[in-house]
Amino acid sequence: MKIAVIGTGYVGLVTGTCLAETGNHVLCIDINKEKVKQMQSGVVPIYEPYLQNLFERNIEAGRLNFSTNLQEGLDHGDIIFLALPTPEDEDGSADLKYILGVADNIGKLITEYKVIVDKSTVPVGTANRVKAAISANAKVDFDVVSNPEFLREGFAVDDFLKPERIVIGSSSAKATALMQKLYKPFVRSGNPIIVMDEKSAELTKYAANAFLATKITFMNEIANFCEKVGADVDKVRIGMGTDSRIGKRFLFPGIGYGGSCFPKDVKALHKSGKDNNYNFQILEAVFNVNQKQQLALIPKIKSYFNNNLKDKNIAIWGLAFKPETDDIREAPALYTIESLLELGANITVFDPEAIPNVKRKFGDKIQYAKDMYKPLEQADALVICTEWSIFRTPDFSKMKAIMANNVIFDGRNLYDIEDVKNEGFNYLSIGR
Repeated sequence: MKIAVIGTGYVGLVTGTCLAETGNHVLCIDINKEKVKQMQSGVVPIYEPYLQNLFERNIEAGRLNFSTNLQEGLDHGDIIFLALPTPEDEDGSADLKYILGVADNIGKLITEYKVIVDKSTVPVGTANRVKAAISANAKVDFDVVSNPEFLREGFAVDDFLKPERIVIGSSSAKATALMQKLYKPFVRSGNPIIVMDEKSAELTKYAANAFLATKITFMNEIANFCEKVGADVDKVRIGMGTDSRIGKRFLFPGIGYGGSCFPKDVKALHKSGKDNNYNFQILEAVFNVNQKQQLALIPKIKSYFNNNLKDKNIAIWGLAFKPETDDIREAPALYTIESLLELGANITVFDPEAIPNVKRKFGDKIQYAKDMYKPLEQADALVICTEWSIFRTPDFSKMKAIMANNVIFDGRNLYDIEDVKNEGFNYLSIGR
């Protein structure tokens, strides 16, 4: 099949590459000329495990191409995916200006039947708005489908190639049949393609992300209470997770969630509720608790240093909002860094992938290291913000030898408390 993907961020680039991997001919469109030039030369502009190999293979095979020309994309594709940004607006709602702007242009440019697919995470009713924007100028038939993505950064390629489910929101039998044909190679193991109306599909994505954010936040609340009463959140988590009604996933406490989805989607669903005279009280609490949780280590750090962080050398491991990505959007590490800078600390950071993005935000306000042990030289404390695998089994003897003060503040509960204490460290974590 011939596919066009408008937008080459995380969702668009993974979508285009993985669709090409199953034999489709994909043309990705982006307005950023330099980015398109890089991709045409084989450079992947984001870090996502396993994407580079698929990307290079499909470019070489001629199935994956790039352009800045929207007309070229519309002429090429029978199915047109919109994978455009929906940034948070000032009132918390999802800003649809990019999607609706492209929809307006599509109406002016299409010359034959197309299936237009909303792949971006969008509020309920967006498919109708896209349809109206295209209809204002279109002189040919078209259909608009909602096909929300369920890609986890760091696992996006695997999630696309082996989806747990595919959701298609469509009121058109013709469009539905085309989408089912497109996705058939991805569900050979029997996982479902679920067809529903457009509004239900749009809400499904928001509901899923908001529920997971709620689950994380609830566990963080339990962790905070554990500290008050002397319980161990790890034991509580195991006791809860073995209940099949609850499950083991998303029960690990820490310093809050971040990223491009959970923070934005929780606020967008809450705002959508307000727009329809409904108050999501749970989501309001989730947002407020998470904001506080992102700074959960700061009171522990201040207490340890008797509220005097001036000129203290603080090492930070982990900057991305989660491991296996370079994405720092709403990353708890950023809030921790900002707070420590305000308290007068000197900060040196390490992350396997996210340093270039953090440099663009903080510049020379902090120091950057290429090796995980370099920030620890004469450090007064180590703060762990992201659970990268390389941090799980460090050389504690080496750490102890080079640090000025052997204390670790762990926002991701990576280590066994007794093990770290036996290595000669003061160790403060979350809920334990």
